[in-house]
Amino acid sequence: MSNIELLENTLPVAPLKLVAMESCIPLGRKVNDYIVSFRKDTINEVSESPLYVNYRSNNYLVDCCCPRFGSGEGKGIIKESIRGTDLFIMTDVCNHSLTYTVNGHQNHMSPDDHFQDLKRIISAVTGKAHRLTVIMPFLYESRQHKRSKRESLDCALALEELTNMGISNIITFDAHDPRVQNAIPLNGFDSFNPPYQFMKALFREIPDLKADKEHLMVISPDEGAMHRAVYFSNVLGVDMGMFYKRRDYSTIVNGKNPIVAHEFLGDDVAGKDVIIIDDMISSGESMLDVAKQLKDRNAERVIVCTTFGLFTNGFEQFDEYYEKGYITKVITTNLTYLPPIVNEKPYFITADMSKYLAIIIDSLNHDTTIGAVMSPTEKIHALLEKRGM
Repeated sequence: MSNIELLENTLPVAPLKLVAMESCIPLGRKVNDYIVSFRKDTINEVSESPLYVNYRSNNYLVDCCCPRFGSGEGKGIIKESIRGTDLFIMTDVCNHSLTYTVNGHQNHMSPDDHFQDLKRIISAVTGKAHRLTVIMPFLYESRQHKRSKRESLDCALALEELTNMGISNIITFDAHDPRVQNAIPLNGFDSFNPPYQFMKALFREIPDLKADKEHLMVISPDEGAMHRAVYFSNVLGVDMGMFYKRRDYSTIVNGKNPIVAHEFLGDDVAGKDVIIIDDMISSGESMLDVAKQLKDRNAERVIVCTTFGLFTNGFEQFDEYYEKGYITKVITTNLTYLPPIVNEKPYFITADMSKYLAIIIDSLNHDTTIGAVMSPTEKIHALLEKRGM
């Protein structure tokens, strides 16, 4: 049964409402537009049931804000009724472009600030919604998901805090380690991945890309990204390789042990296009080092695919590596904030995730199964078949 048929044959749990925090308003608007179009196309006769109140609407977005006092303190305000609704709250904790004033000084919002604003909006709901779901594409503190010494467990603590505030489900993308959901075993936690969107963007921007063993190889830049590369290579039917990081565990720089070298395990990459797949680009230094090493091994084109492009050190080194031919394309999603300058980069490709998010929200609102609907394997195979591969 197709997704459209599933939605037509089920009732919504409750009237749908969508909160797009200031950090992800552009993405929220795109998602809203897709849901509006879905519901115009998938239902012909609206029932008299109260569950269909506002089923067809031109806008599911809730009017809300989080203003600040001069001291930097804030509050959450919801400006319309959300009583009895199936409420989805979207937030981008990595949007550093937003600012606020503290005693006359301008501060850029950190992930901590965004997380506090999320809790303020949840608090403003005051338990009146029928169900609460948080959509946090980049999972807050997801890189601090385990304890290796006497240190905090920030991600687990944040998840527990959200569930204690009444959140039923948490939706994220490409969680650094999905096992962090063990912190909230009785609540919903889903981590989705964007391989289908990557492939669509790749084939659109690189029409002559050949997805077979003779011409393509998938590379994991470290041990942590292995499962992503294994899935990608299996679906595409190509070989994979892996780099592992040799670190200096005697020192700590910027909160982590510095990488001494990247060592490669895998077949010969000479003459092949290679796709490096990972969950995020932070500073990008390790990703660029891997790209250079692949070019040194005579790889043809090096394509970087990553769910989150944070680019904490800017784009200068990426520009340099593109000009030197070390990288051909960098693909990342629009799930987190991207500065406008990326549109000027000849190597940069954005994989739009708004339709994917809209399908997830619409399916959850109808309480239909997501596993079969959202599995990208069949879609990727159909895409390959369409290209005659």
